[in-house]
Amino acid sequence: MSQQTPHPQPSADFGEDVPRLLNRLQVAAVALCVLFGVLAALFQVLSWQANGRAADNTDQVVRVQEIQTSLLRADAIATTAFLVGGLEPPEARAAYDAAVDDVLRLITDAADAQPADRQVLADLNVEVRAYTTAVAQARDYNRQNLVIGIAYLNSAADALRADALPIVQALVDANSERAVDEMDGQSPILLLIVGVLAVGGLVLVNREIARRFHRRINVGVVGAAAGIGLLTLVIAVYAGARSSSNADTRYGAYDTAVSEASARTAANDAKAQESQGLINRGSGAEYEELFAVAARTVEENASPSTLRLWRDYVVEHQEVRDLDDRGSWDDAVALATSSDAGDPTAALDAVDAAAEQVVTDAAAEAADSFGSGGAVALALAVLTLLGGLVAAAAATWGINQRRREYS
Repeated sequence: MSQQTPHPQPSADFGEDVPRLLNRLQVAAVALCVLFGVLAALFQVLSWQANGRAADNTDQVVRVQEIQTSLLRADAIATTAFLVGGLEPPEARAAYDAAVDDVLRLITDAADAQPADRQVLADLNVEVRAYTTAVAQARDYNRQNLVIGIAYLNSAADALRADALPIVQALVDANSERAVDEMDGQSPILLLIVGVLAVGGLVLVNREIARRFHRRINVGVVGAAAGIGLLTLVIAVYAGARSSSNADTRYGAYDTAVSEASARTAANDAKAQESQGLINRGSGAEYEELFAVAARTVEENASPSTLRLWRDYVVEHQEVRDLDDRGSWDDAVALATSSDAGDPTAALDAVDAAAEQVVTDAAAEAADSFGSGGAVALALAVLTLLGGLVAAAAATWGINQRRREYS
């Protein structure tokens, strides 16, 4: 009669309850696997949501900056048209109305897009209405060739910069901070920690089983640890790649969109200061200082293509100032208000159009980058959760093998 080779019997201390020990080890192994699956999947979902919010906040930053730009473009158009005297040119009035309409539409869109901004945007709407009312009064007096119109126009411009624009800048800062915070929402380190802890716990479970059953490896428990380790590597590498991509976008397309929008805003402000320097005769030097501040902002933030156009405009602006400084005020006004190609207004329009295109393209690229990869992220989250459950089943199977051997 052939003899069966007996299974290795557990070596346990006297009185040790091995079945109860195996139950505890099984509970620990299953808990480790399930917790890994749930926590790692949760971190991935949160990271995916953070990327979505980064895309939304990027759109809001650009939207609010567009409000800022449109306000100053409206002011530049209004002040330049004011130089004509009497009835302003129809095309200037249409451009001003379009800029104001853009501001009001964008305020509504921004309030719909970001509930946290609604109250501040409501306050901004009040200031914009006050500005347009003051401009309308200045325009009425200007049609009658009354000098008091200048006072109303100056008051409108001062209120715009003292009351409305600080509100817009606060919105830009708040949304920029939110966007940047969400860009850092990836969690490769947390995923690694959760995975390492789960694998380490399963290794300890395997060691406890091996110590009692004289087998170094429990296939089920070690298989669960290997599966979790591989899954951790995959999801951590992916999260790290997304984090790197977010950083590239933040310092690439996102920064380009924000910087170019700042340059576009400053360029329109500069044009408004140019016209104010002519409207307030004898105060050219005062407004030229404000022009210089705006010009530095353009120089520091504009893209190379926009910067070339800006410098063409600066040449035309300097000619306006030279004429005024020499006492040829009428010639300076004629040049400043001319819409002919190559003259200051046309040159500034070219700057504005070029900057607008750069902002639009860069903002779209940034938002697309932050919002991409959603399907992969969700698929990995589901795979992680399922992987945790499969690992729990594998560990249970492995421990059950030892339970049958003992019995």
